[in-house]
Amino acid sequence: MLRPLQAIFPAGDFPDLLVGLSSPDDAAVYRLNDKSALIFTTDFFTPVVDDPYTYGAIAAANAMSDVYAMGGEVLMALSIAAFPAKLPASVIGEIMRGAGEKVAEAGGVIAGGHTIEDNEPKFGLAVVGMVDPARVTTKGGARPGDQLLLTKPLGVGIITTAAKGDAAEPAHLEAAIQSMLQLNQRAAQLAGQVTVHAMTDITGHGLLGHGYEMASLSGVRLRFGWDRLPFLPGATDFAELSLFPGGSCRNQGTFGRHVSFGGLEEEMQMLLFTPETSGGLLIALRPGDADRLEALCHEAGQAVWRVGEALDGEGIEVL
Repeated sequence: MLRPLQAIFPAGDFPDLLVGLSSPDDAAVYRLNDKSALIFTTDFFTPVVDDPYTYGAIAAANAMSDVYAMGGEVLMALSIAAFPAKLPASVIGEIMRGAGEKVAEAGGVIAGGHTIEDNEPKFGLAVVGMVDPARVTTKGGARPGDQLLLTKPLGVGIITTAAKGDAAEPAHLEAAIQSMLQLNQRAAQLAGQVTVHAMTDITGHGLLGHGYEMASLSGVRLRFGWDRLPFLPGATDFAELSLFPGGSCRNQGTFGRHVSFGGLEEEMQMLLFTPETSGGLLIALRPGDADRLEALCHEAGQAVWRVGEALDGEGIEVL
């Protein structure tokens, strides 16, 4: 959708725009000087849970995740909201409070925002972060031989869909909520202590969609081991029941031709195309750095899984 803008804003005219239309990524990055660059991103969506406070907090964590995927820290945010005219002010207040407390947890501040009326609630943030220009992490940079680490389990998309149909047990939904509420801040900070070749967060395009973006921009092939992938409780059970959101089919239609599977049943293939909300970081780095990051994560109590590797070639394979 943004391709028409490339002719209006040619990359050569904006040398300080380190990441933008010419190199699409999780967020835009604009260099201010040799030591500081701005990260700018935005995300918003309809409710994924019923509780308004939790919805606001998840929306904030999801929006801020792009800043962490670029290796930065959150500075400030503006709220972006669309609410029905009849939605009680108390409900809106709880959504805002949930978002505000999550941004405060990240060390940032919400400084304002914009709200319109709409029949369906929508909420999110426009987020500004800061990063050292020399330490920006992008999707493009993975190299053959790199190991792939993932910092959150998969499955929130299918679990929240199952919950909307009253098919999920409370424990399943609670585990998914806690995963979505967890900031990627600590994982990104730990990754900053080693040399990262590429990093992205797993959100709307699912593991395989965002994995393909990394593979394509890096000029490598990514191989995921099915048995290595972590899933939230209930996720594979709901996949066997085909309780997929509509985004799973859209992602399969967009990215499926770039993915090969080693005999994996169709339901589990679809699970890997299923959108995630506020998912973890997918990190590509040398084997030695992967060992070091795993050790740092274990020391800090940060979950991490080694889920695959980068190879010569192109596309994605799941074995």
